[in-house]
Amino acid sequence: MAPNFKISVHQNDDELNLVMQGDFDGTSACELLNVLKNECNGIDTVVIETSGLKEIYPFGRDTFQNNLYILKSQPIRLVFTGNNATQIAPERSGFCQIL
Repeated sequence: MAPNFKISVHQNDDELNLVMQGDFDGTSACELLNVLKNECNGIDTVVIETSGLKEIYPFGRDTFQNNLYILKSQPIRLVFTGNNATQIAPERSGFCQIL
């Protein structure tokens, strides 16, 4: 994991808010996927704030996007916000939205 990467997790009822900070590499992507997999029980919407990301490595983005299938069994909607949202969110996904 990038030494400066951090995810802050806040839950409000059926919404989970994740704020990422630092550099987003392959290990950071795996950490994000693990948080999504482990924290989404009973959650309808996950808001992922990306403005705190400094560097987004292509391998990190690809690792995240190529492994989103692990969430297919969970009925959640991912909402990406912030100035780096378009760099992280998958382009063609039925359960992702960019704001």
